[in-house]
Amino acid sequence: MVDQITDKLGRPIRDLRLSVTDRCNFRCDYCMPKEIFGDDYVFLPKDELLTFEEMERITRVYTLLGVKKVRITGGEPLLRRNLYQLIARLNEIDGIEDIGLTTNGLLLKKHGQKLYDAGLRRINVSLDAIDDEVFQAINNRDIKASTILQQIDYACSIGFKVKVNVVIQKGVNDDQIIPMVRYFKEKNITVRFIEFMDVGNDNGWDFSKVVSKDEMLEVIEQEFNIMPVRPKYYGEVAKYYRHKDNGALFGLITSVSESFCSTCTRARLSSDGKFYGCLFSEVDGFDVKALLRNGATDEELERQFRALWRVRNNRYSDERTEQTVVNRKRKKINMNYIGG
Repeated sequence: MVDQITDKLGRPIRDLRLSVTDRCNFRCDYCMPKEIFGDDYVFLPKDELLTFEEMERITRVYTLLGVKKVRITGGEPLLRRNLYQLIARLNEIDGIEDIGLTTNGLLLKKHGQKLYDAGLRRINVSLDAIDDEVFQAINNRDIKASTILQQIDYACSIGFKVKVNVVIQKGVNDDQIIPMVRYFKEKNITVRFIEFMDVGNDNGWDFSKVVSKDEMLEVIEQEFNIMPVRPKYYGEVAKYYRHKDNGALFGLITSVSESFCSTCTRARLSSDGKFYGCLFSEVDGFDVKALLRNGATDEELERQFRALWRVRNNRYSDERTEQTVVNRKRKKINMNYIGG
């Protein structure tokens, strides 16, 4: 039986984000810059990662607190061997109504069919440009946008519902907004543009690099006839708009200019098994893996998860100012450990 709980700011828990690996085959500057994550970078050994059995157990306990949705993240989650087995396990859990996966898309043709057969239906593909040269400059792996577009077409062809996520940086890929709206409108695929965030400590973020939602919307409205769409549910992070001529959707995620902390319902498990209450959390999360491997019962896990949520008061984006970012007083967890 679900006993819905809330945190110190009255926010319920609805979503669980599971990072299955800290590894990635891209080296995007805003997430895993190649200067830091070089060829000799040491990632987590296998025994430090949560097993699929542990993730399944954690998820089952979280459903008792109100979790209904699970999102699989990384790093790049398709680098985790036999990921389809985790999807199959999660699909068997009573109370889980939705499972999604966030990926850079490069390995969808290799793994997509097994994931679909295991019950996965929704995929978010991170693609920060539609121009090959711009995209290659961002991913630092010489991977063309056209390659990812082919992977997206494949995913759609076998039945996946695909959304595309684009992190916009001023002077880097803001010229890609209109071409991407046009391309995905014709494909009837929802594309979502995300304001550049100061996740982690290594991406060189500052306010001058942010293209705000209002700025993006102004550019889009000059080219397309659109109308706003009402939110579908509490805590929806994107503000959606519909093309009046064909009904295709696109979204804007206002992670900087209009914080959505007040409706955040997400608990996060890092790839090494630590709980975080916020994407911008400090490095020292609560070690759930240690609790599991020291023999905790489901009842003990449930009590701990309740306690962690009830004391949660994270609202970093509400509190973000130029001064707090410049001072860098907090060592934040890197995105490759807890996903986006």
